[in-house]
Amino acid sequence: MKIKGFKTAAIAAGIRYADRLDLGLIFSEEPAVTAGAFTTNQMKAAPVVLDMERLKQGRAQAILINSGCANACTGEAGMHAALTAGACAASALNIADEMVQVSSTGVIGEQLNLEAIKKAMPGLVAGLSPDNFEQVAKAIMTTDTVSKTAYRTVVIGEQEVSFMGMAKGAGMIMPNMATMLAFVLTDARISFPQLHKSLLHGVERTFNRITIDGDTSTNDMVLVMANGTAGNPWIDEDDSSEQQIFQETLGELLKDLALQIVKDGEGATKFITIRVCGAREVEEGERIARTVANSSLVKTAFFGEDANWGRIMAAIGRSGVRISPERVDISFGDVLMVRDGLGQGKEAERAATAILKEKNIMVTIDLKEGTECVEIYTCDFSLDYVKINADYRS
Repeated sequence: MKIKGFKTAAIAAGIRYADRLDLGLIFSEEPAVTAGAFTTNQMKAAPVVLDMERLKQGRAQAILINSGCANACTGEAGMHAALTAGACAASALNIADEMVQVSSTGVIGEQLNLEAIKKAMPGLVAGLSPDNFEQVAKAIMTTDTVSKTAYRTVVIGEQEVSFMGMAKGAGMIMPNMATMLAFVLTDARISFPQLHKSLLHGVERTFNRITIDGDTSTNDMVLVMANGTAGNPWIDEDDSSEQQIFQETLGELLKDLALQIVKDGEGATKFITIRVCGAREVEEGERIARTVANSSLVKTAFFGEDANWGRIMAAIGRSGVRISPERVDISFGDVLMVRDGLGQGKEAERAATAILKEKNIMVTIDLKEGTECVEIYTCDFSLDYVKINADYRS
């Protein structure tokens, strides 16, 4: 898929490794309405701090992304590097510095290789093309085993509106208002308030509902650029039918990307949905689901294909949410493991063990306290997860 007015490029700049795509550029020929969502981690990387300030104008024209170095916890030198890298791209593109968003991912605490970026910039800009979106998705990978992209097309006001999205992330994933890195391009004509509202609505229900290891990164961000070339009627009113269509489509694309991240979790062998029903409030259901999803004991049990429902009960009980233990039901797939707080015996455990051999597993917890249902998406912990993170900087 291509979107008129957007061009992308990727290059092996040698930021950390030789002969590996590690620098990407997204360029809008005209200033695009741009909204972002960022990590809530107090240890924000320099690019996050810079982008949050620049996005107050609601416009951007380029996104420069590097892998290999997070440019986080790098002090004044790190902010200088972010500013300089952005200025280098702006100069090459002949646009204002403030119109460039910068994004980094990789090792925390190391200074950004500015010389490599400066040297690569002419070739990067020269390579801009409508056809390189998938290449940029590869350039932003770190421990990812596959690149992650998604596409959608929808009709708004009798005009076809397109969406292209990419994301990276496989570890240090439990975002609040974003994930590791995600970038979405659309040709929709939409005002900043409606774009920002749609983004936050989508992120809250997608990237904010995934967890691989319970760690929130210093660099999490989601950026959406809308260049308006579709020519649809302006989306500039809340809750209009046009805005609802846009928001639903963006949400579908974000969920697609979010689930791809979980399925590619570091060392993951299983994709697990924790569904909590019967909660009094959405927030309570989410808190319980997230506690279960983040439990190392639960995650290792799934890797071992051990139907150890006691670990799930323990996680529910320590979530901090008031429950009635004697009313809780737990099912693995269609196998009822726990009814009214009591296990259903060895036969149920044997049936559940068969469920746990599958790649995609649904765990349903019924609290019987209310009417709200919430889903959190996670994966198992394998031996490879430990190996990957033990050797990450090697």
